[in-house]
Amino acid sequence: MVSSEMFKPVNMFKQLVFWAVHLACFSVIWVGVSWVAAIVCLVLYVLRMFAITGGYHRYFSHRTYQTSRVFQFMLAFVGASSAQKGPLWWASHHRHHHRYSDTEDDVHPPSKGLWWAHIGWVLSTDFVDSRPDLVKDISQYPEIRWVDRNHLLPPMLLAVFVYFLGVFLAWQFPSLGTSGIQMLVWGFFVSTTLLYHGTFVINSLTHYIGTRRFNTSDNSRNHWLLALITLGEGWHNNHHRYPGSERQGFYWWEIDISHYFLKVLSWFGIVWDLREPPERIYAEALETKTQRLAEG
Repeated sequence: MVSSEMFKPVNMFKQLVFWAVHLACFSVIWVGVSWVAAIVCLVLYVLRMFAITGGYHRYFSHRTYQTSRVFQFMLAFVGASSAQKGPLWWASHHRHHHRYSDTEDDVHPPSKGLWWAHIGWVLSTDFVDSRPDLVKDISQYPEIRWVDRNHLLPPMLLAVFVYFLGVFLAWQFPSLGTSGIQMLVWGFFVSTTLLYHGTFVINSLTHYIGTRRFNTSDNSRNHWLLALITLGEGWHNNHHRYPGSERQGFYWWEIDISHYFLKVLSWFGIVWDLREPPERIYAEALETKTQRLAEG
């Protein structure tokens, strides 16, 4: 799983920021932990993971449902707070990935090693800019272009917010045992680092481990644990077979938390026209399962 891609040139700015966020997590040794800081860490992980999975991925990359421009902007802004660049950059490279999945033209093919698929491609000099030719449908919105250009602003504002949240709680509720620096470490640095790798495992591990319901042309796989970590993205073989579906857990027992969130939002008219897999996809799944059982 080690390849020459590990030694390709890296973008020094992205490299420094990325590893600085990781190193900052070691500050937990000095700042300690409180239950309120741990909850904020978890809430911001889930909220931003949903903005990535339900926003950057299922909406901006695949347009699997519809929503208003207001909520569209909210998804873009909160998604950018994950420090994974802007929606145009994210969606354009993801669309490229689906076009060339697991081939040499893919942006993060597993053939170049687990490191490259997981982290290397993000830090490389190859994918600094977005691909506007692949996202003409969403780049028509000036507010989305603004978020994409200013993608560093949302994470910076989040870091400032969680710091002063900790300062406020320490002042008004000292019994909680938190502080500005503790909240910054847990609410931003630890949460963001977990979010990085929670997102990246879909590019890497879901092409290595798990089961394959569909005989797709790539090596995408389904894995229940990765689905839990990523709010539903671990049903990756399902997704690669029919990327036009908003839900990626095709069956009731396949937990897809992002789908549940979007379904609830649809009850209030915030999102609508959630696309589902057609019956032919379920028929194909049954046929493939029957063939594999017959083959033993």
